[in-house]
Amino acid sequence: MSSTFPGTTIETTSLDKGSSKLLFDGIFATGGITLSQVSVMTGLEPYLIQNWVKRGFVTPPVKRLYSKKQFARIVIINMLRETIQIERICSLIHIIGGSPNDPNDDLIGDDELYHRYVDLLADHRFNTSDKQSVLNAAEEACADFDGSLPNARRQLVRILQVMIYAHAASKLRQSAEELFSALQ
Repeated sequence: MSSTFPGTTIETTSLDKGSSKLLFDGIFATGGITLSQVSVMTGLEPYLIQNWVKRGFVTPPVKRLYSKKQFARIVIINMLRETIQIERICSLIHIIGGSPNDPNDDLIGDDELYHRYVDLLADHRFNTSDKQSVLNAAEEACADFDGSLPNARRQLVRILQVMIYAHAASKLRQSAEELFSALQ
Protein backbone atom coordinates (compact mmCIF):
# COMPACT_ATOMS: atom_id res chain seq x y z
CA MET A 1 0.00 0.00 0.00
CA SER A 2 1.44 3.35 -0.93
CA SER A 3 0.84 6.74 0.59
CA THR A 4 2.26 10.19 0.02
CA PHE A 5 4.64 12.38 1.96
CA PRO A 6 2.54 14.83 3.98
CA GLY A 7 1.67 17.96 2.00
CA THR A 8 2.87 16.47 -1.30
CA THR A 9 1.76 14.23 -4.14
CA ILE A 10 5.03 12.28 -3.88
CA GLU A 11 4.25 8.62 -3.32
CA THR A 12 6.08 6.38 -0.88
CA THR A 13 5.55 2.81 0.20
CA SER A 14 6.14 3.81 3.81
CA LEU A 15 7.20 6.80 5.83
CA ASP A 16 10.46 5.82 7.46
CA LYS A 17 12.64 7.87 9.73
CA GLY A 18 14.92 9.95 7.54
CA SER A 19 12.92 9.29 4.37
CA SER A 20 11.88 12.91 3.83
CA LYS A 21 15.47 14.10 4.22
CA LEU A 22 16.62 11.56 1.63
CA LEU A 23 13.80 12.66 -0.66
CA PHE A 24 14.70 16.35 -0.31
CA ASP A 25 18.41 15.61 -0.79
CA GLY A 26 17.58 13.81 -4.04
CA ILE A 27 15.22 16.51 -5.31
CA PHE A 28 17.67 19.30 -4.56
CA ALA A 29 20.88 17.46 -5.51
CA THR A 30 21.42 19.77 -8.47
CA GLY A 31 20.15 22.96 -6.82
CA GLY A 32 16.72 24.56 -6.83
CA ILE A 33 13.50 23.48 -8.49
CA THR A 34 11.14 25.37 -10.77
CA LEU A 35 7.61 26.54 -10.04
CA SER A 36 6.20 23.83 -12.30
CA GLN A 37 8.14 21.17 -10.37
CA VAL A 38 6.88 22.55 -7.04
CA SER A 39 3.37 22.54 -8.49
CA VAL A 40 3.59 18.89 -9.60
CA MET A 41 5.10 17.71 -6.30
CA THR A 42 2.53 19.52 -4.14
CA GLY A 43 -0.56 19.36 -6.31
CA LEU A 44 -0.91 23.13 -5.98
CA GLU A 45 -1.70 25.41 -8.89
CA PRO A 46 1.25 27.67 -9.82
CA TYR A 47 -0.84 30.82 -9.31
CA LEU A 48 -1.51 29.78 -5.69
CA ILE A 49 2.21 29.35 -4.96
CA GLN A 50 2.93 32.71 -6.63
CA ASN A 51 0.19 34.28 -4.51
CA TRP A 52 1.84 32.94 -1.35
CA VAL A 53 5.13 34.48 -2.50
CA LYS A 54 3.40 37.78 -3.29
CA ARG A 55 1.74 37.80 0.16
CA GLY A 56 5.07 37.13 1.91
CA PHE A 57 4.27 33.63 3.16
CA VAL A 58 7.18 32.26 1.10
CA THR A 59 10.29 34.12 -0.02
CA PRO A 60 10.62 34.77 -3.76
CA PRO A 61 12.55 32.20 -5.78
CA VAL A 62 16.10 33.07 -6.75
CA LYS A 63 16.63 33.00 -10.52
CA ARG A 64 13.20 31.32 -10.78
CA LEU A 65 14.32 28.41 -8.60
CA TYR A 66 12.88 27.40 -5.22
CA SER A 67 15.22 26.21 -2.48
CA LYS A 68 14.82 23.30 -0.08
CA LYS A 69 13.62 25.64 2.68
CA GLN A 70 11.09 27.36 0.41
CA PHE A 71 9.76 24.01 -0.78
CA ALA A 72 9.45 22.80 2.83
CA ARG A 73 7.49 25.92 3.77
CA ILE A 74 5.16 25.43 0.82
CA VAL A 75 4.65 21.77 1.77
CA ILE A 76 3.96 22.63 5.43
CA ILE A 77 1.44 25.29 4.43
CA ASN A 78 -0.18 22.89 1.98
CA MET A 79 -0.36 20.15 4.60
CA LEU A 80 -2.04 22.33 7.24
CA ARG A 81 -4.08 24.82 5.21
CA GLU A 82 -7.35 22.89 5.30
CA THR A 83 -7.55 23.19 9.07
CA ILE A 84 -5.50 26.29 9.95
CA GLN A 85 -5.55 29.72 8.29
CA ILE A 86 -2.41 30.36 6.25
CA GLU A 87 -1.53 33.44 8.30
CA ARG A 88 -1.64 31.30 11.46
CA ILE A 89 0.47 28.57 9.83
CA CYS A 90 3.13 31.15 8.97
CA SER A 91 2.91 32.54 12.50
CA LEU A 92 3.37 29.01 13.83
CA ILE A 93 6.43 28.45 11.65
CA HIS A 94 7.77 31.88 12.59
CA ILE A 95 7.73 31.00 16.30
CA ILE A 96 10.48 28.44 15.83
CA GLY A 97 11.63 28.79 12.24
CA GLY A 98 12.02 32.51 11.99
CA SER A 99 10.73 34.91 9.41
CA PRO A 100 10.67 33.78 5.77
CA ASN A 101 12.39 37.04 4.86
CA ASP A 102 15.21 36.86 7.43
CA PRO A 103 17.45 33.79 7.10
CA ASN A 104 19.46 34.94 10.13
CA ASP A 105 16.32 34.64 12.28
CA ASP A 106 16.40 30.85 11.92
CA LEU A 107 16.39 28.59 14.99
CA ILE A 108 15.27 25.62 12.94
CA GLY A 109 14.88 25.61 9.18
CA ASP A 110 11.52 24.89 7.60
CA ASP A 111 13.06 21.79 6.03
CA GLU A 112 14.27 20.51 9.41
CA LEU A 113 10.83 21.18 10.91
CA TYR A 114 9.22 19.16 8.11
CA HIS A 115 11.75 16.32 8.48
CA ARG A 116 11.15 16.16 12.24
CA TYR A 117 7.42 16.01 11.58
CA VAL A 118 7.73 13.18 9.03
CA ASP A 119 10.10 11.31 11.37
CA LEU A 120 7.52 11.73 14.12
CA LEU A 121 4.83 10.23 11.87
CA ALA A 122 7.21 7.40 10.95
CA ASP A 123 7.41 6.34 14.59
CA HIS A 124 3.63 5.65 14.73
CA ARG A 125 3.77 5.58 18.51
CA PHE A 126 0.94 7.93 19.25
CA ASN A 127 -2.80 8.07 19.07
CA THR A 128 -4.23 11.48 18.17
CA SER A 129 -7.13 10.93 20.57
CA ASP A 130 -4.65 10.56 23.45
CA LYS A 131 -3.09 13.94 24.25
CA GLN A 132 -0.40 12.43 26.45
CA SER A 133 0.62 10.04 23.69
CA VAL A 134 0.94 12.93 21.22
CA LEU A 135 2.90 14.99 23.77
CA ASN A 136 5.27 12.09 24.49
CA ALA A 137 5.87 11.48 20.78
CA ALA A 138 6.54 15.20 20.13
CA GLU A 139 8.92 15.39 23.10
CA GLU A 140 10.79 12.32 21.87
CA ALA A 141 11.07 13.88 18.40
CA CYS A 142 12.66 16.96 19.98
CA ALA A 143 14.98 15.20 22.43
CA ASP A 144 18.08 16.09 20.40
CA PHE A 145 16.98 19.66 19.62
CA ASP A 146 19.19 22.25 21.24
CA GLY A 147 17.65 25.63 20.48
CA SER A 148 19.66 28.71 21.31
CA LEU A 149 16.73 30.53 22.90
CA PRO A 150 15.14 29.63 26.21
CA ASN A 151 12.02 27.48 25.80
CA ALA A 152 12.90 26.72 22.15
CA ARG A 153 12.56 22.97 22.67
CA ARG A 154 9.22 23.44 24.45
CA GLN A 155 8.00 25.62 21.58
CA LEU A 156 9.08 23.04 19.01
CA VAL A 157 7.22 20.32 20.94
CA ARG A 158 4.06 22.41 20.90
CA ILE A 159 4.43 23.23 17.21
CA LEU A 160 4.77 19.54 16.37
CA GLN A 161 1.67 18.83 18.46
CA VAL A 162 -0.28 21.47 16.51
CA MET A 163 0.96 19.99 13.24
CA ILE A 164 -0.09 16.48 14.30
CA TYR A 165 -3.61 17.55 15.25
CA ALA A 166 -4.11 19.80 12.22
CA HIS A 167 -2.86 17.17 9.78
CA ALA A 168 -4.99 14.48 11.43
CA ALA A 169 -8.04 16.76 11.26
CA SER A 170 -7.38 17.31 7.56
CA LYS A 171 -7.14 13.57 6.92
CA LEU A 172 -10.38 12.97 8.87
CA ARG A 173 -12.11 15.70 6.90
CA GLN A 174 -10.93 14.12 3.65
CA SER A 175 -12.27 10.72 4.76
CA ALA A 176 -15.62 12.27 5.66
CA GLU A 177 -15.80 13.97 2.25
CA GLU A 178 -15.05 10.68 0.48
CA LEU A 179 -17.79 8.89 2.44
CA PHE A 180 -20.24 11.69 1.77
CA SER A 181 -19.48 11.54 -1.96
CA ALA A 182 -20.09 7.78 -1.93
CA LEU A 183 -23.58 8.42 -0.52
CA GLN A 184 -24.62 10.55 -3.46
